Parts: sequence; C-alpha cells; structure tokens
Amino acid sequence: MNWRALTAPAARTLYPVHRLHGVILLLLLLFTLLLGMGNSLHSRLLWVGEQTWPDYYLLNPDATEPSCQLEMDVDAEVKKRVEAYQPDPDDLFSSPPNPEAIRQSLERNLELCQQEYALYEQNLEHATPALGLFKTIEQGLADFLLDNIELTKYLFIAMFAMAAAIAALDADHIALRLPRNRAEWRFSQATQFVVNGMMVGSLNAYLGKLASSPGSEGTVDLQYAWATVFGLFMVINAVRFVNVPERMKNGRLALSSGLVMPLYCAMGLIAMSYFFFVDGYASGLAIYFGMMSNLSSMFINIGLYVLVGMVLKQTRLPELLLNVIKPFNLPAPMLASVIIFATAFPTAFTGASGIFILAVGGVVYDELRRAGAGRQLSLATTAMSGSLGVVLNPCLLIVVVAALNKEVTTTEMYSWGFWVFIMSASLFSLIVCKTQGNWKPRPAPGAFRTSLVQMKPLVPYVLVGAAVILAIWAILGLKFNEYSAPMILPLVMLALVFLDAGSDRRELGETRLRAFWKRSSYAASDSAVHIGALLALIGFSICLGGILERSDIVHALFPENLTSPWIAMLVIVVMLTFIGMVMDPFGAVILVSATIAQPAIQLGIDPLHFWIVCLVAFELGYLSPPVALNHLLTRQVVGETEVLAAERTGTFWHRYERLLLPLAVMGPTLLLVAFVPMLFYAL
Repeated sequence: MNWRALTAPAARTLYPVHRLHGVILLLLLLFTLLLGMGNSLHSRLLWVGEQTWPDYYLLNPDATEPSCQLEMDVDAEVKKRVEAYQPDPDDLFSSPPNPEAIRQSLERNLELCQQEYALYEQNLEHATPALGLFKTIEQGLADFLLDNIELTKYLFIAMFAMAAAIAALDADHIALRLPRNRAEWRFSQATQFVVNGMMVGSLNAYLGKLASSPGSEGTVDLQYAWATVFGLFMVINAVRFVNVPERMKNGRLALSSGLVMPLYCAMGLIAMSYFFFVDGYASGLAIYFGMMSNLSSMFINIGLYVLVGMVLKQTRLPELLLNVIKPFNLPAPMLASVIIFATAFPTAFTGASGIFILAVGGVVYDELRRAGAGRQLSLATTAMSGSLGVVLNPCLLIVVVAALNKEVTTTEMYSWGFWVFIMSASLFSLIVCKTQGNWKPRPAPGAFRTSLVQMKPLVPYVLVGAAVILAIWAILGLKFNEYSAPMILPLVMLALVFLDAGSDRRELGETRLRAFWKRSSYAASDSAVHIGALLALIGFSICLGGILERSDIVHALFPENLTSPWIAMLVIVVMLTFIGMVMDPFGAVILVSATIAQPAIQLGIDPLHFWIVCLVAFELGYLSPPVALNHLLTRQVVGETEVLAAERTGTFWHRYERLLLPLAVMGPTLLLVAFVPMLFYAL
C-alpha cells in the first residue's frame, strides 16, 4: 500500500466500494438521524402552533358539541332532589341530603359546562382546514415517536449487523497485524467463527433464562435479533474460510500468527473462558454485549461520528487547511507541532480519536513526509493527532462520562480538559524540537499575505456550514452543542460535500448531484467498515470488562483498610492505563463507571479530578503497546509497508520513535494531572 496513493487529491476510498451497502447504510444512518431529531421537530411544531393559534394546546378541530345542560334553575333542582329523598330502612347511616352541598355541586357543574361550551365555541372559531392539517401532522408525529421508543434499539442492531458483516467480508476487523499467508487467513476466520458461535451459544443460554421470566417479551425479541446477527457472521466466516483471496500465498502458522486474530476475538475468548469455566455464567457474553442495546443512542452517535469523519475525507478541507500553513515553509518538527495543535479540535468533532485518524491520517502523514519528516516522526504525529482532542468540546466521550456519572458535568470537564490539552501539546512541541533539530521556521517573503490568500477558498465552506447550523436552529430550535453535535455535524458535512462537488472538482460530464451522491456513498461505504470494526471492539470490550465487574479485583485493589488517596491514585493511574491499553474507550468508560469510579471517590478523590485522570490515562493507553489502537489505525491508513520500513535504520529512539514519543509526552502529562491537583485538596 503506497502512502502517496492514499492521499491523492481525488475522491477515493481505501476499501472496496460496496455501492449498495454504502447507500443502504447511508439511508439507515440518515433515518436514525431524523428519528433523533424527532423530539426537537415536535417541540418546534408545538411552538409554531402556539404562535399561530392562541391556546393551541386546547384547540381540537374535531370537537363535538358538549352534551351537558347549560341552562338550569338551581333552586328548583335542589328542591326536587331534596323532596325525592326517601330514607332506606336497612341503612343505619342513611340521612337526608344537604341542600347546600347539592347547590354547590350543581353550580360547579354549570361552571364546567360553560367552560366546555366556551372551548367548543373557540374551536368553532379557529377550526380552519389549516389548523386541522397542522394538528394532524403534529399529533401524528407525537404518536409515531411514542409508538417507536424501542425502534432505536432495532435500528442500532441493523446498523451493527450491516457494518460488521461488511468488515467481516473485507477482513477488516482490527488486529495487531494482517494475515500474510493462506494459513493465517484461515486461522483468523476460524477464530472469528468460534467467537461468533460462542456468542450464539451464550444468547441461547440467556434465552433459556428469559423463557421463565414474565414480562420479558421485548428482551427476548432483542436476543433473537442478536442471535440472527451472529449467526450471519458465522456464515460469512465459513464462506471466507473456504474462499481464500488469490493474493494470499501458501505458508504455515508461526508463533507470531496469533497476532492476526482480531482483537474482538481475543476479548471474547478471554471473557467467555472466565464466564464459563470460572464463574459458571454461560449467558455472560450475551448479557454484557446486550448492554449496547440499552445504550443504543450513544452507539448510533458513534456511527454518525464515523460518517462525519469519512465524509470529511471526501472533501478538500484537510488539504485547504494545510495550504494555509504551507507558505511559512515550516520545518518538519515545527509542522508536527502545528499539526498536533490544529488537529485536536477536529478530533473532538469526530467524537473519538480513531475516527479522525481514519479520516485524514493519510493527509497528515503525507504533508509531514513532504516537509522532510522521517517516517517515525510522521507516524507518531499521525497517531497523536487523533488523541489529544478527546478532552475538548464537543467530544462524545466526555458526554458519555457525564451521562453515566452525575457527579460531573460536561462544562467542568471541557474546561479542565482544555488546559490538559494545552499542557500535553506544549510538551510534545518541546520534545520534538529538542530531539529533531532544525525546528526554526524560515518563511519566504510575503508568506503571511500568501497564507491569507489561501484562506479565501475556505470562506464558502465556513458560510455553508454556518448556514446549515443556523437553518437547523431556525427550523428545529436545536442549538449546536455537545449533545446535538452528532445529529447536526453529518448534515453539515454532507452540505460541504455538495459544495465541494463543484465543476472544477468532478469528472468530465458528471453533474454536481451525481458527484455528491457518489462521494456520499463512498463515505458511507468506508463508514460501514469502520463502524463494524469499532462496534465489535466496543461490544467485546464491555464483555471483557464484565470480568472486572464480577470478580473481586476491585475489592482487592481498594481494600477496606486503604485510606490514603495518594496510594489510591497510584493504583488508579496504573489500572486505568492498563484498561486503556486493551479496551476501546467507550467500553472502558462504561466499565470504569460501574466498578472503579465510586470506590475511588469514596477514598477522597475529587470526581472531576478522577475523570480527567481517566481520560488522560485512556489517551496514554491508546498509544501504548501491546494494543496501541491509534497506532493500529495509523498503520491501517498509511500501510504496513511504511511502518515496517520505519524501523530499519537509526538509533533506538529513531527506530521506535513512533512508540516512544507518545509515551514521553503522555506519561509525564498523566503523572502531572494525577498528582499535582491532589496537593490542593488531599493534604
């Protein structure tokens, strides 16, 4: 795989383009997007109705005339009821009616009847065809939203099924390395078949328990849906086991062949081994993986963020932004530093670190190499470009933390996260400039003016993006923030793709609409592969975390006689970093919320401090062996050949700088973030 080919300016995808799959997934994501905006749309309709028709909530175009008696002689009616009374000889407590009580009741009924007639007359006055049509639409939307509260779970399962099936067909599940011969290919497919089969078995065991539980019909339907999905994966693995690609040469398994096993399979094997052999909990995999259904909205947002990242790759935005700094002729170390600062914010807008690397990692690597950076520095910068922004607004990971833990708010975490980012990015710049040399910029004459000229092509993108955000606010009343970003950003990016599909950037004879549709389906096709790989990793990360939740590990690490918050923080730093090394961040957050967070807080660690430490530890984990997820995704974008070539020459530092540089930055950052704040509240 050639790194220059990957970053060519033409619109392309890194994976085989499954046009039909891409189109279906795009439509599915857009439908979930509209469903997510349904509540905002209904609220907006209610607001419009109230502004157009006073007392809209009380108006009913189909109102019928009240049947109550509007005119009544109260005195005569009271007298009639009193005279009609006859005592019951069998009732010891029978007493004559109270005339005053009867009078008050009749007068109250008259008032209510008058109000009903007044409302009826008001309905007659405003009962226009326009009100009837508007009321039908508004009530129809309300009924649809109420009747389909559970629909999100099934949409998520459908999205996961399609995306993971495509990842399985393309053999693109995340692994430590790719298969290099036919034996390794079959080993990878066989392990996937076994893990998917274990999941089906666990689901069957769970269904057996649910059969005797009353009121579990909805849960049973979900489990049957999951069983169907994993059964489909088994069929795909069996087919791919038999049909080995022609590019695979003959060969044997070696000691290193275990690295081709997808990470989700390793997690599934470990989790099932514990649940079955140690805990006697055969339904454990099904129960913990099923937690994704309960948090389906969050995982759909991950899919939408992946779509944002892949759509971003189909635009010229990354190149146009880099063109702004090119006139300054920055040397490689300085350019790496600028990229770290500049890419953190779009990383936050793509929801999680890996998505940004998949979207524009090739462009980042390309520009660093053109500036003279070595392969190792380019790889390290590309991996870290998708990491430091996870503490910035509106990153989805912090929204998940705040949703699961009421002790912290997104505002507090974003505020402190910004300063943590400044510290880590500054430390990166210092280390790179000290270790690389030739870091001083030498801009050409007129560089600043040239840079301003390069900003001109960005103006239409800014205006279109702002117009979409304002239009959504005007139509739906939905403001752009960390909660609405997953719904708004896909629409913004699709609008930018439509803008980017101009006459000077499309093929001869191709219309703008056709170019837009082609690029959108390409983006959805890429999204399918990455959504499937990421969600499979997240799901089995949660299963792996179930071991920590059901075992006594947390009690052993935080015994009752442990009272020092300093020792507790040291244990937390080591434990969270290890979790970040082997688990996906979203699954890790769910695990930490359920197990480690409360014991740590009870030992005197401030909740906000704990979660900031948690995010920084996860950042370090993304970049640390043995898994180093960000490095795996960088390899997936840049190509394994480039990574292997980078380790052939130079000193130990320069041969492994792609691994050592991130550790040298994030290690000290984590220690500072973990222990310095405790000087102010734990002494």
